[in-house]
Amino acid sequence: MRAIRLHDYGEPADVLRMEQVEIPSPGPGRIRITVRACGLNPVDWVLCKGLYPGKLPRGIGLEVSGIVEAVGEGVTDVVIGDAVLGSADFVGAPSAGAADRAIMDYWIRIPAGLEFVQAAALPMAVTIAYNHLKALGVKSGHTLLVHGAGTMMGFAAVQIALMDGANVIATAGDTYADRLRSMGAAVTSYGDGMVERVTELARQPVDLVLDTAPVSGILPDLIRIAGGDPRRVLTISDFGAAAKLGARASSGEDQTLRYDVLGEFAQYAAEGKFTVPVAQTFALEDWRRALDISQSGHARGKLILLPAGD
Repeated sequence: MRAIRLHDYGEPADVLRMEQVEIPSPGPGRIRITVRACGLNPVDWVLCKGLYPGKLPRGIGLEVSGIVEAVGEGVTDVVIGDAVLGSADFVGAPSAGAADRAIMDYWIRIPAGLEFVQAAALPMAVTIAYNHLKALGVKSGHTLLVHGAGTMMGFAAVQIALMDGANVIATAGDTYADRLRSMGAAVTSYGDGMVERVTELARQPVDLVLDTAPVSGILPDLIRIAGGDPRRVLTISDFGAAAKLGARASSGEDQTLRYDVLGEFAQYAAEGKFTVPVAQTFALEDWRRALDISQSGHARGKLILLPAGD
């Protein structure tokens, strides 16, 4: 089968290559799928540089959807032919989701009405956004600022927080501003005067801040928005500034992801009540074009590989 893998750590464009590899067998508690769609994320490129180092070679593509074609010992909740979505086992398998077939370590059945592409866009955005909102302590009635709501984590976090009854202010560019407003968030742009614009929109103290944007030096302003209390700010990106300023960061939080919420939000997505925007899809052999777009910082939504050619 075809798989995109790395044999050494370094810049993604230098170390990744598509190659022919043996089809892996699912071990106990694992399944193998024919991959119909694989979501790409910035973390894939960081893994290439040595984040969570492990046995090489290894693959990229951590979120997948597809058709079950083999089940490992002890698996009883799916059978061959089921359509599933979830996470690829990039640690225990020699390849991951960016391949014709993948070993999965967590999965749920795809609910009726949800297409493979949309299904593959959900796992990371849902689980990371959900876990960070719970870690931050967002509750009904809170006023929450999501900085970077144009990222997929931020876009998901806005929807989840609104569902939980929070009042949400979002910073975002033009691509998703109108969609965020239609969901019920108050939206403003990045850049000079952001603190004042957020304060005016809030009309009351901002209780909590979730920073999902790329590192930009904005953390001091986010702390100001949170009434000067750095512990009311959680960033998923600017770990260095958080350590200096006393803000919270993903690196210091519980890293256990709540995958059990994925089924709930997959059902919402099937019903049109939740979405992770898909910007473009690519054939597996076009993975370098997807890499270039992702690393440009202008993906404007989820990038999806389609090994099966859908």
